[in-house]
Amino acid sequence: MTELTLLDQAHARMDTSDAARLQFYAALADAELHLLLTEEPSGEDISPRLFPVDGGQVVLAFDTQERLAEFAKEVAPYVALPGRILAQVLSEQGFGLGLNLDVAPSSMILPLDALQWLTKTLDAQGPNSGEAQLSAVRGPGNVPDILLEALGARLTSSAGLADYAVLAQADFAKGGSGHVLAIVGSQARAEPALAQAVSEAVTFSGIDAGHLDVAFLDASHPLTARISKVGMRFDIPKPEKPEPMQPMAPGTDPAKPPKLR
Repeated sequence: MTELTLLDQAHARMDTSDAARLQFYAALADAELHLLLTEEPSGEDISPRLFPVDGGQVVLAFDTQERLAEFAKEVAPYVALPGRILAQVLSEQGFGLGLNLDVAPSSMILPLDALQWLTKTLDAQGPNSGEAQLSAVRGPGNVPDILLEALGARLTSSAGLADYAVLAQADFAKGGSGHVLAIVGSQARAEPALAQAVSEAVTFSGIDAGHLDVAFLDASHPLTARISKVGMRFDIPKPEKPEPMQPMAPGTDPAKPPKLR
């Protein structure tokens, strides 16, 4: 029996609760999907195979190369794309997505409106971020496990973008209070990606998490020592040894999604 993938596991749970359904969409956005093509890619242009279904057409994508090969039963051209990029492109072009059809427990068809919802959710405004202006900090209190797991997973996948993060409650200098995630040792160019990762963790946790601010701190900032003493720490992995530069495949640059033809 083929080993279950993360998408298989998320799909098996998705009908148990609204939170589990959100977690499936989070897994879909993060997955690398192999899109079945009619021919090899040409530059940024790709030509997916289209299949008719009730109400429109779908493209087919699989979360492993082996599953694509099992479905195609022959050597077939494909391109690997992040799920979030594929959802964006299909939303713009008006196609649905056939996921792992006939070859996995997660076999399903996602209609166009589901992909449009996912794209809109991923594009939603993230949490406020910047240098912290906090007057007091204290422990995070009772935070739902599902949110802690989501934050841990997102920060773990952000290897090399910062040193660590600390979750705490805080009073803000301009008034009010709430939870804040202090991210320590980040580079300025990585901060938008980190803020977006935190925003997605909150969104896809499926809870009424309230407001979560993100503060970016240097290790030498006076607040760093204070918040580290009382908060909950999340270690961010160190970057792996860089591999030799490879040509970028179509769709791997979020700023340049592939063009369907």
